[in-house]
Amino acid sequence: MRNIALSVLDLAPVKKGCNTLDAYNRTIQIAQHAENIGYKRIWVAEHHNMEHIASSATSLIIQHIAAHTKSIRVGSGGIMLPNHSPLVIAEQFGTLETLFPNRIDLGLGRAPGTDQETAMALRRNNFNTAYQFPQDVAALQRYFDEQNCDSKVRAFPAEGLNVPLYILGSSTDSAYLAASLGLPYAFAAHFAPAQLAQASAIYHQNFKPSNALSAPYFIVCVNVIIANTTEEAEFLSSSLKNLFAGILTNTRAPLSLPTAEVIYKGIPSIEQAADNMLSCSFIGDKQTVKNQLEPFIDERQIDELMVISYIYDDQKCLKSFTLLKEALTD
Repeated sequence: MRNIALSVLDLAPVKKGCNTLDAYNRTIQIAQHAENIGYKRIWVAEHHNMEHIASSATSLIIQHIAAHTKSIRVGSGGIMLPNHSPLVIAEQFGTLETLFPNRIDLGLGRAPGTDQETAMALRRNNFNTAYQFPQDVAALQRYFDEQNCDSKVRAFPAEGLNVPLYILGSSTDSAYLAASLGLPYAFAAHFAPAQLAQASAIYHQNFKPSNALSAPYFIVCVNVIIANTTEEAEFLSSSLKNLFAGILTNTRAPLSLPTAEVIYKGIPSIEQAADNMLSCSFIGDKQTVKNQLEPFIDERQIDELMVISYIYDDQKCLKSFTLLKEALTD
């Protein structure tokens, strides 16, 4: 198997019976645990107008995590760049890099991270920003470049700082862009796995070396739930599956206790849609997940596995991260 790095994606989900502060405290707990067992990084994803997802002010959460950890890299998975001015993002992440040197990542996506009406509120009715994504990435690179010192518009503190950029995506468009820019590429297979194989091939075949990266670096985010037994892992995974059913049916709910059967059992259309969305989910005991992941990592030419674990019980969630680390290093 490829020498694989392990990282965490967290959306600060609000659990049933808990509040937003509880969600942030859980994120800190996950970050500290991941750091202690040798994970490489933890990223937070920007979302808006989602009552049970508390990661809207992404840069602030990154600061909070970095302040409560010591060495793990912390970043965005991602900042949805069309929602923001590149100058503002450069200033925010330059500030983070100044406060936490050599620990900050800037992952960039072009999706709104929300519904259309909320995107309109964020972007003030300017939907052309999504089409300007490559130009906005270039602008960000320019603001961080020490050669920008003669420009009339400069970003402080950002200019001359090394904040690695990552292109995020769930389609072949993002694969082409990451390859053409010579940047690392992170694919969201945890909810949109359909184009993973094609995107991997496009990225690796079209990659152009750059000042940032001499060879492709491919991160894939997947759902992983590991427990002492496969039966227990399957039971715990019902929280994840029920959460996604709520997304599919637009009846969003907080992360809830596991159920003996998924709430959509016997509804073929939802069963099929959920199975498709969650096809890059690895659920079982340690050996089962190891056997599933090893060929997956090799076939997709994955350099880093980023894991999201929607497990209701905090301690069982932490244990799942530990068991994954053991599975891929034994």
